[in-house]
Amino acid sequence: MFVRNLDDVAATEFFVNWGNGTSHRLLTEADGMGFTVCHTVVRAGSESKLHYRNHLEACYCIAGKGEVEDMDGRVTPVRVGDIYVLDQHDQHYLRASNDQDLILVSVFNPPLRGDEVHDLKGNTGSAY
Repeated sequence: MFVRNLDDVAATEFFVNWGNGTSHRLLTEADGMGFTVCHTVVRAGSESKLHYRNHLEACYCIAGKGEVEDMDGRVTPVRVGDIYVLDQHDQHYLRASNDQDLILVSVFNPPLRGDEVHDLKGNTGSAY
């Protein structure tokens, strides 16, 4: 058993500023659990086009509000208590509301190494 705190992670390479927010990678591939858990902050007013080609992801909202939009244009609000699941390597837009950060607990399978960073500049969306 072990315990890890956000402050512990913030002092390591497993704290990642991914452009439109931050990610504390609390569990990574090196921990041998078979999945990754992240504390993810999406900055207020931001929009990110994302695509996880090698990972499935589930995101549970613990604070703030925002929305996720699939590539067919379906927009789904995300608020505290909601989980959204990208079970088909879904390319999507993630947006935080204009007035507050969106804070998520993100779970990835297979696990992340922990040092991955989004590239939000391309038209195809960030992918890893």
